[in-house]
Amino acid sequence: MTTVTIPKEFSNVAELIAVPPFVYEDYTAIQKKVKNAKTFTPTVADKKAIARARANFKKGNFVRLQDL
Repeated sequence: MTTVTIPKEFSNVAELIAVPPFVYEDYTAIQKKVKNAKTFTPTVADKKAIARARANFKKGNFVRLQDL
């Protein structure tokens, strides 16, 4: 049986999870990929177009793919 010592600093933490090293390595690799992923930053024109599209959608002014 494996014995784990938990430091006193973690005694007030409600959720403490133990995972095998290979799971943690996979998790950190995914986090690095997500952190390095490029994100979309909308311009002022993009924000206006999105607002207009949302307003049209609320009004019901849209075409479904099934209708095409």
